[in-house]
Amino acid sequence: MCGRYVVSQSADDLADEFGVDRIAVRERLEPDWNVAPSKQVYAVLTRPPRDAPGDAGERRLVTVRWGLIPSWSKDLSIGNKLINARAESVAEKPAFRRAFASRRCLLPADGFYEWRGEKKGARQPFYIRPRAGSLAMAGLYEIWRDPTRPDDDPEAFVWSTVVLTTQAVDELGEIHDRMPMLVGRDSWSAWLDPANQNASDLQTMLTPAVPGVLDAYPVSKEVNKVTNNGPQLVEPVTL
Repeated sequence: MCGRYVVSQSADDLADEFGVDRIAVRERLEPDWNVAPSKQVYAVLTRPPRDAPGDAGERRLVTVRWGLIPSWSKDLSIGNKLINARAESVAEKPAFRRAFASRRCLLPADGFYEWRGEKKGARQPFYIRPRAGSLAMAGLYEIWRDPTRPDDDPEAFVWSTVVLTTQAVDELGEIHDRMPMLVGRDSWSAWLDPANQNASDLQTMLTPAVPGVLDAYPVSKEVNKVTNNGPQLVEPVTL
């Protein structure tokens, strides 16, 4: 985890569910049943007002590119490799530690896909979803300045994100050895607060996506091709 996931809810629905103060997107995304790296995805984050740095700030729904691009990167290609970050070491890794300190976000998802098996052609995809509500996957974000674009270009600053993962447990571990870290509703405000930089406290807010609150079932191998999309991808199949 995590290489593909699903977001079918609208920006308005996500804003309501995640208590967003402002929908700050240039373009609203279509429902996506096959979210893949490098795509634009919704993220929830807190941005403190520039004129009141001590203020709690406002919670925003934004769009970001999946695949983290650290500020020191020469180009955005590194983001294709940085789609996941291990929660166990995220506070120390050079690519993630600055974002973990003050640029944390929530990545809403209906559910996510994992594959079981060793051979590429024989690997069976599974869809893993919560029994109620949406997943609030723990994420980090960065803002990268594209040196090839002028200052007045709206694409000069690229917002990107990474999903935090941990060791999979129980039945989920039989499908894949990694799974996303989640943030419980009671911890959303503290996780999103950029002023909260206590690494130990932040780690305690992360919750593994454990069985008991999730359902996992096999789905069509159509999901293997990133150009395939639609609600049929999450329909269960018989093995």
